[in-house]
Amino acid sequence: MKVTLCGTGTPLPDPNRAGPATLVEAGTTTLMVDAGRGALMRLVAAGVLPLGLDAVLLTHLHSDHICSLNDVVSMHWTMSSEPTPLKVYGPVRTKEMADGLLAMLGPDISFRLAHHDDLTWEPIVEVEEVLAGDHFEVGEAAVIVGRTNHAPVEPSVAFRVEHEGVVAVLGGDGVPCDELDELCDGADAYVQTVMRDDLVRLVPSERFLDILDYHSTVQDAARTAARAGVARLVLTHYIPSLPAGQEDEWRALAAEHFEGEIIVGDDLTVVEF
Repeated sequence: MKVTLCGTGTPLPDPNRAGPATLVEAGTTTLMVDAGRGALMRLVAAGVLPLGLDAVLLTHLHSDHICSLNDVVSMHWTMSSEPTPLKVYGPVRTKEMADGLLAMLGPDISFRLAHHDDLTWEPIVEVEEVLAGDHFEVGEAAVIVGRTNHAPVEPSVAFRVEHEGVVAVLGGDGVPCDELDELCDGADAYVQTVMRDDLVRLVPSERFLDILDYHSTVQDAARTAARAGVARLVLTHYIPSLPAGQEDEWRALAAEHFEGEIIVGDDLTVVEF
């Protein structure tokens, strides 16, 4: 299995980090988990074209995790030689979001249909809304859905991707909870959004300080990894944005609580196991 960090940034624009997105390649199956700002460019940089995606999995519907989904939908459609559905799995209200996305693309869709004689179909987005405890298969990958605690974002989910006995868990956003521990049990890799609460508290903005109560700190993620007995912890979606040269500092905070491998990577960091 191969995990590529396609985007490790935050909602605040960063010239060096795309928005949250993670590519999971399990055998011949290719999944994108979340589709934040610039995700499609990073996907192509990782060697995968939109038509190479077997599915998009969404952990929740915050804009920073979905704002490039329209780009994925558009290019998946226009690069297809025949009607080809794009499968999207996500929490309740994903269908509502996708319908709105297609409505937003309405003018573009009509222009392209009028211009290209060989393009005779509209984008096909097949949405399946999932709940904690659901199981489904995409190609060679088996996926289990788990609840996460990102309140008041409800529901939010994490995904456990399994292939031939190898497991990756994509934790999304949120604070530690028993359900996430269970989902991570024995995983080969656990990918988690992390926050440095000590740095966030230095920002004199009430709105920014609000994020303290619904994101895992670096230490939280490490403790989750330790409790679940995972082999490696992959940090991503760094809050605040991680400046170059400070990776060891973030890694050291995790190492206080977790003895396994700790990956603190830039966009396009690849983890194979």
